[in-house]
Amino acid sequence: MAEKPKVLRETDDAARKLARLVLREQRSAAIGVLEPDGDGFPFVSRVLLGFDIDAAPVILASRLATHTQALLADGRCSLLAGRSGKGDPLAHPRITVQCEAEPIAQADLGHTRLRDRFLRRHPKAELYIDFPDFLFFRLVPLRASFNAGFGRAYALTADDLLIASSALEEIAAAEASLLDELNSNKDAVAHLLADDRGPVTAAWQVTAIDAEGIDLALGDAFHRVVFPREVENTDALRAMFVKLYR
Repeated sequence: MAEKPKVLRETDDAARKLARLVLREQRSAAIGVLEPDGDGFPFVSRVLLGFDIDAAPVILASRLATHTQALLADGRCSLLAGRSGKGDPLAHPRITVQCEAEPIAQADLGHTRLRDRFLRRHPKAELYIDFPDFLFFRLVPLRASFNAGFGRAYALTADDLLIASSALEEIAAAEASLLDELNSNKDAVAHLLADDRGPVTAAWQVTAIDAEGIDLALGDAFHRVVFPREVENTDALRAMFVKLYR
């Protein structure tokens, strides 16, 4: 009997990097939850995507929304995000992430960080972000299914998606000043984007910094620059900026 072909490829660093990029560069995603009315029927909605300092996806939702009520009753959920383009939609990379949702209310520790990061990525959310019925959810990844195109499927773990660095809290505390430094130097930002984005303009804004890279936005477009290596503190981060700029 002939052996069945392997559906999944072995997960390597290239697959991990692409999976993180595909997720990180999406403006929105579909979220699947379990309806809270007792029958547990699947319910799918669209949400804006943000990210915490450790790369955990973050969403902002009204308590009036069905998916919010569902997450408060049962934190299990799935995100579907992917790239689009010409031709067959299934030829483009996409990722499904199974998560456990953690509600973060306005009075909770960490809310300010999530709020600042979310607004830099989605500035129009300022119209409603502080409404009393809105709250954040950190969607902590448990596992993921990544399809990079036909015949390129991978099973990912939480460790493949999250950033586990001792420098996260230090970078989070200094993020606002680091962003000011970068965004005041448009030549540096243009240099960071020059290899793979064109035409480069001064309008690109750095919106987030972590131990593995930086996020940038231009209107509805997002871009991720990944460092050659993970940094261990803010001094190393500044040195990395200088190295990349030169």
